Amino acid sequence: MSKQHNTKHTSQARNEQYFTAQPQSAEQHLEFDVMLRGHQVHVQSSAGVFSSHRLDPGTAVLLKGAPELPQQGNFLDLGCGWGPISIAMALESPRAQVWALDINERALQLTTANAKHLGLNIHAGTADNIDPELQFDVIWSNPPIRVGKEILHSLLLTWLPRLAAGGNAYLVVQKHLGSDSLAAWLQETLPDEYAVSKYSSSKGYRILSVHRAA
Repeated sequence: MSKQHNTKHTSQARNEQYFTAQPQSAEQHLEFDVMLRGHQVHVQSSAGVFSSHRLDPGTAVLLKGAPELPQQGNFLDLGCGWGPISIAMALESPRAQVWALDINERALQLTTANAKHLGLNIHAGTADNIDPELQFDVIWSNPPIRVGKEILHSLLLTWLPRLAAGGNAYLVVQKHLGSDSLAAWLQETLPDEYAVSKYSSSKGYRILSVHRAA
């Protein structure tokens, strides 16, 4: 095995939450309290999911900085982990249909369990569980930058075009991991009816907005 291949394999093992439906790491039950857009909630998590032991700092920036949600509509949490974004969405807009998407089955199980515990209407599943004709009024995501550009770009080009007319997406990306270059790529790549901008910045993160014209 080449050194390059071994390094790639080691990286994927270390970041298995991004690459595998069934994490190989042993389940380690975790519980903690967290503040999500003004709501204090008790959640459960586990090893093998993104930011298993806390609210990720980038996600915290997104939840603090993203604008007020519509009262209803179809919302997407792209890359849900244990569910902080979709939980925040459902708490703020209880009449909305909230969809939580992830490749990681353990993450989906945790999001479902947290939603049930909190009495929230969240549909957690893989891409195959979402109607291919469904469009979203809002997409929020802390996208998996570390999967590499090819996978990241494919992910964003799959889901951002599913914004409904007049819909908005907000993505949080660390500045030193290429937030500005990602914004430029999105503006260049997406069709003309999409407007990409640098919405706000905080604590080394940039929130990018993508608006689809009505």
